[in-house]
Amino acid sequence: MEQRYEDGGSAGGRAEDFAQIRRAARSTLAARHAARPETIGALVDALSGLFSPHDAEPWDRTGLLVGDAAERLEGVACALDPTIDALVRAEELGANVLLTHHPAFLDPPAFIGPRASGASVAGKVVYEAAKRGIALANYHTALDVSAAAQTMLPGLLSLDRVGVLDPLDRDARLGYGQVCRISEGSLTLEALALRCTAVFGRAPRVWGDPGMPVSSAVTWTGSAGPAPDLCLKRGIDVLVCGEVKYHTALDAASAGLALIELGHDVSELPFSAVLAEACAGVGVPRASITCLAMQGGWFYPESRRA
Repeated sequence: MEQRYEDGGSAGGRAEDFAQIRRAARSTLAARHAARPETIGALVDALSGLFSPHDAEPWDRTGLLVGDAAERLEGVACALDPTIDALVRAEELGANVLLTHHPAFLDPPAFIGPRASGASVAGKVVYEAAKRGIALANYHTALDVSAAAQTMLPGLLSLDRVGVLDPLDRDARLGYGQVCRISEGSLTLEALALRCTAVFGRAPRVWGDPGMPVSSAVTWTGSAGPAPDLCLKRGIDVLVCGEVKYHTALDAASAGLALIELGHDVSELPFSAVLAEACAGVGVPRASITCLAMQGGWFYPESRRA
């Protein structure tokens, strides 16, 4: 039985939007454990074999943040962010693990309390998770640099991946940013941007001449960070990413690099499908896994026009 993919209506939230990434993730994430992980700790240990904490940034949080590792695993809800809405939905589904890309916190909250309290958002999330008996686990930068991440955006956008833009020292096959060639040889910047709109259901922000021919691209989820400078040094035509700081994008575009900004969350929503496939790959029954279609609470006004 397949795991469930809830219908969020846009930005990679629809079940059909996950089809390509599910196939790519399955080909990358070979099953490592024949037996079902019986405890929350066993699940986290197995996932850490796929998304090594050693590959995460030193400032990051990885693995189990809230919960009892010895507790029996009942079900897993996968999402981009550990929000209270996601916790509520996980509880409704009978899942006792909320597995996300982003961590609930980087610096521990100073106070943990209910929603009506003066606690920070992170403090309220931790409180609600503990109250509902739902463990919080995440794989953030460890997932960003993983083998599964290397196939995600290139696969969704039908790009031919040829390398890593910013590889890890220990393994050049892993790292940030995927260097790609255009499968058709070349197409216009506008055509690639329209492909992004078709795949993710939301129009990106595009920097550059719409008619510019592009034959090389880099995909980079989330915040672009050093990607624009690295792309310029490599002579890349276009950077497809989550988001770029305005002045960084302005300078990069002036230097000849086209940019397609998908939106931070839009570029990373497919990670929930990667996490779901990873859970299945380490032995969690697919019927016990759900991908939550949780959006960030924002919208484009034009998308709501009658």
